[in-house]
Amino acid sequence: MLVSKILKSKPSEEVLTMPPEATVEEAVKFLAEHKVGAVVISSDGTAPLGILSERDIVREMGRRGSTCLSDAVDAMMTSKLVTCTPKDSADQVLEMMTTGRFRHLPVMEGETMVGLISIGDVVKARLAELSMEKDALEGMIMGH
Repeated sequence: MLVSKILKSKPSEEVLTMPPEATVEEAVKFLAEHKVGAVVISSDGTAPLGILSERDIVREMGRRGSTCLSDAVDAMMTSKLVTCTPKDSADQVLEMMTTGRFRHLPVMEGETMVGLISIGDVVKARLAELSMEKDALEGMIMGH
């Protein structure tokens, strides 16, 4: 299964972004409001500058306490982004996420971000694919 198919299966293809000057406190509220685990940091909504995840925030709060909430998100975001393309496979993306120990991956076409997929999106797609394969094999065995 390709990333492009995973993106199409999501309820919304919109990528949630925040500007780099937003505060971490605003990001926390944003993550809670949208019920997501990460937000892409972008000035224009299409060119990712970084990504800020719940893990980034928790790690910094563990180190510095709540004072980090007034920092700008660009001071805390992960700026060395690993990305994928719509033509990458689910298996390739799972490998990248597992190796890099992260759960969100911007999807890029050239310099433009066209989506964001989470490990949950990929696992859901793979489970659906495996279920279809299982049903097809059972049908073949039963002679349907």
